[in-house]
Amino acid sequence: MTAPDPVQRPREFLTYLFQAAVKRALPLHNTAAYLPSPPANGGLTIVLGAGKAGAAMAQAVEAHWPVDVPLSGLVVTRYQHTPVRPAELDGKPVRIEIVEASHPVPDAAGLQAAQRILDLTQGLTADDVVLCLISGGGSALLSLPVKGLDFADKQRINQALLNSGAPISEMNCVRKHLSRIKGGRLAAACFPAKVVTLTISDVPGDDPSIIASGPTVPDDTTCAQALAILKRYNIDVPTSIAEQLASGALETPKSNDPIFKGHVVHMTATPQQSLEAAAEAVRNAGLRAYILSDDMEGESREVGTVQAALARAAAKSRPKSADLVQTQTFVRPCVILSGGETTVTVRPRLPGAAKGRGGRAGEFCLGLAHSLQGLSHVYALAADTDGIDGVQDNAGAYVDPTTLERAEALGMKIHDHLDRNDAYGYFEPLGDLVITGPTFTNVNDFRAILIL
Repeated sequence: MTAPDPVQRPREFLTYLFQAAVKRALPLHNTAAYLPSPPANGGLTIVLGAGKAGAAMAQAVEAHWPVDVPLSGLVVTRYQHTPVRPAELDGKPVRIEIVEASHPVPDAAGLQAAQRILDLTQGLTADDVVLCLISGGGSALLSLPVKGLDFADKQRINQALLNSGAPISEMNCVRKHLSRIKGGRLAAACFPAKVVTLTISDVPGDDPSIIASGPTVPDDTTCAQALAILKRYNIDVPTSIAEQLASGALETPKSNDPIFKGHVVHMTATPQQSLEAAAEAVRNAGLRAYILSDDMEGESREVGTVQAALARAAAKSRPKSADLVQTQTFVRPCVILSGGETTVTVRPRLPGAAKGRGGRAGEFCLGLAHSLQGLSHVYALAADTDGIDGVQDNAGAYVDPTTLERAEALGMKIHDHLDRNDAYGYFEPLGDLVITGPTFTNVNDFRAILIL
């Protein structure tokens, strides 16, 4: 596909960049090289997995796995995140079962799927291979509470973590210690089979122990840390669970545990790779590309404010010589790219106020638009690469020089929407939502700011 002209069609150009980033992370394109050899001595190959990209990863495995070699398994993904079977699977039997469950708050379907996955590890031997397909979202989809923790309490704690503004590393530290399957416990259940993990990163730093709360890799966080996080954000847990955390009774397997010997982890797609794919598309269109970082964290609106300052600086300058190009941090025309996982701290709702709707990408756009104040020649797109921003039907939103003006003409004040975390309610009437549907992958947030 030819890139749209960024000057004449800036919104379409930004969408094109987002599509380039997503395409780089699609499992069908990046799985074959990492598949293990079929086990010798008549061993089994079992596929287990969870995440927003889980179904697409399972289909990629089936597309590349030899038809005459036995394969079976179970993968859980988010509702409506199972893609149409690709042409590569035409005429081939379905060998990996795919089930769907709720995200980001767990439901009974996810609970049942997690139990079934754990059950499939029973009776494995050293001759068997377990191929685990892990992607972002797996924490909610693999919800199997430790004994003594009611499922309703697990749901409540998970929702409180989502609302707290805690970074993903802290949320997943708690989730690991309250789970029978996360934090390396799935690997423990697979022992003595060999475990090969293919993972798509959706976390800052690409740490496999954080992706989906690391069900197949060692966990070096502790019960004490999990308890401290719960206290920091004033999240209540049952007394018996707090006591077990305090005593270390819910500790997870660590890196020196022999159960991990011989295990292999392959990172098949990362946020940085997707940003580089977008940067290449920018350069091919004749513009400069700057990648800030693939692992930015912090409050979404504040990250938007900071990046607005960078856009303003770039908008003031145009190169006049080769020397100036070397000394300017950002020189237009350019695109500033970034990824990572920002957070949204949900504000208390005032009596009678409408409930806010939106996610990280939309809140970033609110902060960006508010700070830019209609600055000319600056356009932006922020979206979640899985196609869903929070729990709405949009991936994110667009910002352009007319955003505030058009909103005010409709009687909307941006600070009102910031106050109630209502990005969806702000950008929907403007026709500025990015709506893609599920993309069947997940390498976290994608942000592109075009300065002409």
